Amino acid sequence: MEATIALRLPRDAASVPVIRQMLDSSLGALGVQAHIRDDIQLMLSEACSNVIKHATESDDYMVRTELSRDRCVIKVVDAGGGFEFSGTRQQAAPTAESGRGLQIMRALADDIHFVKRREKGSIVCLEKVLHFVDDAPGASLLLDDEHQLR
Repeated sequence: MEATIALRLPRDAASVPVIRQMLDSSLGALGVQAHIRDDIQLMLSEACSNVIKHATESDDYMVRTELSRDRCVIKVVDAGGGFEFSGTRQQAAPTAESGRGLQIMRALADDIHFVKRREKGSIVCLEKVLHFVDDAPGASLLLDDEHQLR
């Protein structure tokens, strides 16, 4: 089984809790461990907040989440001007009020990459390995017979 959630959302702060709750409810129903769900919610919030704050040329953005096997892949796509991501960019101080979003996403994601689309905005792609509680329905629905839980 694979599950996909795709939403086009207004570039408004009120959209963030909507997608967070939809994804968390889905992950909870599948039996994903709470600490993994918390990490995913925070990563998603940071990616969406960055779009809302920085993608000023766009009125909306899209979040596409794919759940398959033992992975959650989140793509946050905006149609703004895009941004230049460089690993050499100066990091915000741990006590800074803002500017730590990329650091937070990098710390929580198992894989992260950024794509700048020429004149069409950016894609932030976040991946997180899923771990399930005992007897979780997601373990049998998402994982195929050859994959063994760790």
